[in-house]
Amino acid sequence: MTTVTAMILAAGRGERLRPLTDHTPKPLIDVGGRPLIEHHLERLAAAGIERVVINLAHLGEQIRAHLGDGRRWGLSLEYSVEGDRAETALETAGGIRHALDHLSSTFLLVNGDVLTDIDYQDLVQRAAGLPIHCHAHLVLVDNPSHHPEGDFALDAVGRLAMDAIDRCTYSGVGLYRREMFADLEPGRRALGPLLREGIAAGRVCGERHRGDWLDVGTQERLAEARRRMQAG
Repeated sequence: MTTVTAMILAAGRGERLRPLTDHTPKPLIDVGGRPLIEHHLERLAAAGIERVVINLAHLGEQIRAHLGDGRRWGLSLEYSVEGDRAETALETAGGIRHALDHLSSTFLLVNGDVLTDIDYQDLVQRAAGLPIHCHAHLVLVDNPSHHPEGDFALDAVGRLAMDAIDRCTYSGVGLYRREMFADLEPGRRALGPLLREGIAAGRVCGERHRGDWLDVGTQERLAEARRRMQAG
């Protein structure tokens, strides 16, 4: 089986969660009795992932100090440092490009600020058989109330399209090939334009997840995440 590295995006400022994130990085915010990022680490380890790369900027040293080398989860953790302030964060595509030498040829990307039951093990198993034309395989979810217009549509053969109807929302979880980022110049870059370029070229595929998913990006949604964890 292909060895798959995971990358957790953890460098963001968490602006909409201020003042909580003024002193606590968003990945370390408590959800269900432990930091949000630990939910991902536990599930990645259970899926057979052995090595996880975490990008750091805003209050990043707190994340490194808390998580250490990852041995308590049976993982090897590596850190891709983008500076020590929110202003030095490289955004999603820039952060991936910065960490590219530490990632497997096909890697699993996870936004650190989502709470979900997406099957990471299924994605790990899918990585080896990803079609050659597919540079990214995104997991889409039903559009939440705060993002009703969605992001991308999924056609009958599993490729993504920019259709105006039947759009779903990108969950922040997906498989990516390193070659999608290899030609990018280093620096601050968003992922959206790169995905749209790939979709136009027919190089982005995906699937729809109908289980639990929550973007823990505001005080209201953080409260909802805590309610869900308490309900079990």
